[in-house]
Amino acid sequence: MLLTIIILIVCTLLGGLSLNLIPGVQKNLRLPLIFAGSYLFAITIIHIIPELFSISSNPSTIGLYVLIGFFLQQFLEYFSSGVEHGHVHVHKAVSTSGRASIIIALMVHSLLEGTLLTHDSPFHEKHESYSLLLGIVLHKMPAAFALMATMQGLGKKAIYLLILFSLASPAGLLLSDLVLLSADSLLIVFAIVCGSFLHISTTIFVEASPDHHFGLNKILISLLGAVLAIVVEFMM
Repeated sequence: MLLTIIILIVCTLLGGLSLNLIPGVQKNLRLPLIFAGSYLFAITIIHIIPELFSISSNPSTIGLYVLIGFFLQQFLEYFSSGVEHGHVHVHKAVSTSGRASIIIALMVHSLLEGTLLTHDSPFHEKHESYSLLLGIVLHKMPAAFALMATMQGLGKKAIYLLILFSLASPAGLLLSDLVLLSADSLLIVFAIVCGSFLHISTTIFVEASPDHHFGLNKILISLLGAVLAIVVEFMM
């Protein structure tokens, strides 16, 4: 668990700090976002959904919670303006209340997704959750970058917000282990996060092609992300 927490924190911090550490990274973010979105979508389809429905005694109810998670994420993005999927808002000023809304929405989403990595549940009886960990990391790094880009005018306060964001998913992991939710309660949370991941990953594809033209390079990057998910899930 400690290694998982360290990976989550370090990768999130690196994603946010890359705004200033890597010149021109903002102009070249689209393809990495597509890769991350493809991986997240694939791992949701081949890992989360099959395990959810195989473990649940009431698949119809689980499907309902997946749907709730999808629209919950849409509701959260009303406040976060899509920072979860790398949407950057440097072209317009963000008010103090707007910044607060963004960070609160991000924290709620991150707390929920952290629960996926708990080891005290039937969700990972078949194998460890390395594929999920990689998916969350690939998703959080561009989100952290977008957060820092949106909060550029805050100076050092932006770093504090990044640190807070980096701790959210580990906090969700720890809370889910400490609270000792029942298996049924965990499945509900997992289903909600599953719906959230479906919303985020599909939104990345839509935003990556605003003119509805998905070029060959984007298709190849998408396939590469999906293939990596398959390799990590079934061969590692």
